[in-house]
Formats: sequence, C-alpha cells, structure tokens
Amino acid sequence: MGIIKDRFKVKSEAANAEIKSLLKEHGTKIIGEVTLAQVYQGMRGITGLVTETSLLDAQEGIRFRGYSIPELQDKLPKSPNGSEPLPEGLFYLMLLGELPTQADVEHVTAILQRRSHVPSHVFAAIDALPLTAHPMTMFVTGVMALQTESYFSKAYGEGINKKDYWEPTFDDAVILIARLPRIAAYIYRRKYKNGEHIQPNGMLDWAGNLAHMLGYDDHGFRELMRLYMTIHADHEGGNVSAHTTHLVGSALSDPYLSYAAGMNGLAGPLHGLANQEVIKWIFEMQMELGTDDPTTEQIANYVQKTLSSGKVVPGYGHAVLRKTDPRFTAQMEFGKKHMPHDKLVNTVWKIYETVPPILQSLGKIKNPWPNVDAHSGALLVHYGMVEYEFYTVLFAVSRALGVMASLIWDRALGLPLERPKSITTDLVKQWLEGKGEVWGD
Repeated sequence: MGIIKDRFKVKSEAANAEIKSLLKEHGTKIIGEVTLAQVYQGMRGITGLVTETSLLDAQEGIRFRGYSIPELQDKLPKSPNGSEPLPEGLFYLMLLGELPTQADVEHVTAILQRRSHVPSHVFAAIDALPLTAHPMTMFVTGVMALQTESYFSKAYGEGINKKDYWEPTFDDAVILIARLPRIAAYIYRRKYKNGEHIQPNGMLDWAGNLAHMLGYDDHGFRELMRLYMTIHADHEGGNVSAHTTHLVGSALSDPYLSYAAGMNGLAGPLHGLANQEVIKWIFEMQMELGTDDPTTEQIANYVQKTLSSGKVVPGYGHAVLRKTDPRFTAQMEFGKKHMPHDKLVNTVWKIYETVPPILQSLGKIKNPWPNVDAHSGALLVHYGMVEYEFYTVLFAVSRALGVMASLIWDRALGLPLERPKSITTDLVKQWLEGKGEVWGD
C-alpha cells in the first residue's frame, strides 16, 4: 500500500496544520446551542463530531467528499464491461479526498487481493457457533478473531510514537477490508448452503469476488454488489455504526475492536437491521393478502393496518433526510435497468407511491420518504438471495470502507478520547428552578 500510504501522509500532515491554525484562531467560538430536548432525545442535531469522509445534507442526501451518488456513478472507475462504480474507488476518494484514476483503483484492488487471506482460526471461531446464530453474530465473532492480526495493537505494545498511530491503523484497516468478503461469504455458505464453500477468485475486483464467493456469478449480481457496496459505505459520523467505531477507536482500541463494536450497533433494528425488517414486512404482507402482486389499494390498507397497530412501516423516514434517499433512487434505477418486470421490485415501487401520502396525512412525520433500506432487499431476492437475515452482513462489509477511512483520519489528526458530559434529571430540575448550572460545574 506504499503509494497510497505516502499520498495519505502528505494529505494528513497538511490537514493537521490547517486544523491547528483553525483552532488557534477560532477555538473559543460557539457553534450552535443545545436544548434540553436534545439532551434527552438522542442528541439529535448536536454538532460534536468531525468526519471528513462524507456529509449528510437534509435535501441532497449523502455526499462523499463533496460528490453525490449520481456523480460517483458517473466519475468513479468501473470494472471492464461494468456500469457501476467500483467500491475500491470510493475508498480511495474517502481516504485521500480526490477522485482516483483507473490505475489507482486497480492498485487498490491488487492490494486487497494480496491481503485477503483469512487465518484458519477465524473460521474455527465462526464454526464454534451454532448454525442458529444470527449471521451478524457470526460476522462480529469472525472480526474479533481477526484481531489477533492487529498491527496497531502490536505497535502500541512496543511503544510507538503517537504521531505515528495512523500507520498501523492504516495497515489494519486495509487488511480488515480485504478479508471481510471472505468472512461474509463463509458465513453465508455455512448457514444457508450446507457449508459448501467457494474459494476466492484472485482475478476479480473486491465486490465481484464477494458475489463469486457467495455463489452468485451472474453479471447483474456482481453489478449489484458494486453498487450496494458503494452506496452503503458511509453516512457521515453521527449514525450508530460510524459513531461507535469512532468512539471505541478514540480509546485507542485497534481497528478490529473498533469496527466490531460499530457492527454490533449496525445489527440493531433501528440501524442496519432495518433492511431485514423491510423485506420481512413485505413478505408478511404478501402472505396475508395472498398475492405476490398486490394492488396499491391493498398496500394502502395494509399500511394503515400496520400504523394502527402501533408499528412503523420499515424503510420509511430518516433522522436527517427530508426527501427520498438518493440511495433508494440509485437502487430503483438499477431495478428499472435489470429487472423492470420483477413482481417484488414492482411492489417496492407501489409502496413508494402509497406510503408517503399516508404518512404525510398524519401530520407528525417530517420525512415520509423511503431510505436506502426500503429497496435493497427486493434487488437481492431477484437474484435468489432470499435469506434476509444475511442482508445486514452485506451492509457491514460495505460500511467498513467508510468507518475505516474515518478511523485512519482520526489517528492521523490525533483526535482525542471522546468523553461528553452527562448530567442527572435532579440536576436538570435544580437548573430549571434557578438553583445552579445544568452542567454541574
């Protein structure tokens, strides 16, 4: 990884100098105000993190280093005979802040291929779990088993200078990303395909090889994996998986420990597990209605039933976005190109027509539009991947690109241990009565 590592060193040194200058001149300036509701209700909207790799705009959606998803689809290098961007190119962009050339992406692909060998004890750790374990449990177990390979842990134990923390972090991050497709595919084949494993193909790109090892050599599925791995890679730093990876990493836990912690967060139904919940909800709707091709009226009635029972329609609504998630749109365009007559995909589109007006009529929902999870499962089912419990593992493999690029920057910038202040409700009540400072200083 020497060439890219050298480029990163130049970039990070310049960024460090710029940030030090900003803090020296403006470090005491106030940014925003915190309300009591924000303190109690998940710190929504409180600016307290720096994430260089991506930024989420309420109207425009996710931008990776300033580039929208349509721009990435246009500008990032692609595989031969492919039309979707290669995720290796997005990793390069997030890491260095500049678009890669085709040669740059081929260089990253070659490095990931060379570092993709997974030690046998990792498979043994996964095999120790019962087949009934959730795929994300197996996945995080495999990541934790990989921790024995950590360059950062070894370097820290030997007394590395803190200004050099980023170098072993860089090595760990690249190796982790390289090995995740093999681990994910091993879990899929173990749990769903009678343990009939498929060896990697060293001639394929990172996402294409994942498709191959999963057992899907269809050109369309490889293209889907390239798109999927690109659009799920990052979502700025405040989401659970990214924030958790950053938080645990701020304690100088190595990248394996940090990423595993973040993926435990991704496994929650309010985060990455939502893609599983969406397709499960659609399957349950089909079963109850007795059809795999419901009308918009049938869908509307089922949505109303879901809402009246105190449940949410999975895949709709987002904490930040105030329009249709561009990642949903990218998947919809993929569906129109590759599977325009698929009944399940068309059902997703009918749901898209039906749900937002119903949610808008309630008058309480700021964002009635679909997010990325509302579409991804249907595309996977089209190619035969019906095991929806596994979908979050694919999300996790993709998310490694963003959180690892961010973690490298965390160490390069020397970001400190994250330790926000917490208070008690009694202290809040005293403050409201004018008896003291809410922060307890």
